[in-house]
Amino acid sequence: MEISNSEQQELMSVAHELADVARIETLKYFRQPALGISNKEIASFDPVTEADRASERAMRDILAKRRPDDGILGEEYGVKAGTSGLTWVLDPIDGTRAYISGTASWGVLIGLDAGDGPVFGIVDQPFTAERFTGGFGISEWVRNDEKRVMKTRDCAALSDAILYTTFPEVGTPNEGAAFKAVSKQCKLTRYGLDCYAYALIGLGMVDLVIESGLQAYDIQGPMAVVNAAGGIVTNWQGGPAHMGGQILAAGDARMHAAAMEILNNSV
Repeated sequence: MEISNSEQQELMSVAHELADVARIETLKYFRQPALGISNKEIASFDPVTEADRASERAMRDILAKRRPDDGILGEEYGVKAGTSGLTWVLDPIDGTRAYISGTASWGVLIGLDAGDGPVFGIVDQPFTAERFTGGFGISEWVRNDEKRVMKTRDCAALSDAILYTTFPEVGTPNEGAAFKAVSKQCKLTRYGLDCYAYALIGLGMVDLVIESGLQAYDIQGPMAVVNAAGGIVTNWQGGPAHMGGQILAAGDARMHAAAMEILNNSV
């Protein structure tokens, strides 16, 4: 859909206000003894905290005032239908396991989906005060008074690549084996970071992120950031990734093609 320059400015203003209020809510609880942790699953550990809920509620309150006709897809409170053709895709804390562990690799994710994927997104790390923004002609990293235009780095060969994934098992045994086949070709493989690894692709520090089992709210904010910085995000077959599933994110299209070939030959 066509979005005018004036509406783009309005949408960016709203997105930053969402990130600002989520930063306040998440920092209230971070590294505090009373996190209010509960488990979403019976057979596994999928934590949620009061900070997750408070962060999303605060963002939804702003959208109710400033963008009442837009849809919302949030991790904690589900879908709210809209009529504008725009949907805000919210993950109030991506990396809750990191959050409850006191590590600073979690983030607040905000994506703006115009129907075929995100046109704007933010990855915000409240504790380090870093904000990664992408879309509408902007690709920017900000930390307090520091500011930098983001650009992915050139990396044509897997042998030069830094690869990340959040969980060592990646997904199913077959998906894990496919990941390991790529990992064997890379210079360095690291684990963890959740959304922060995608942000570092945009900053030119990481070359590849390969994951599986993601939801739309896990990927739309990071996807917008990576795309705006010159990277590429697809599923493992090269198709659309904005609804989640198997994710292949790369800073260099040549690297993306090389990794995709191995993934598909290994599954």
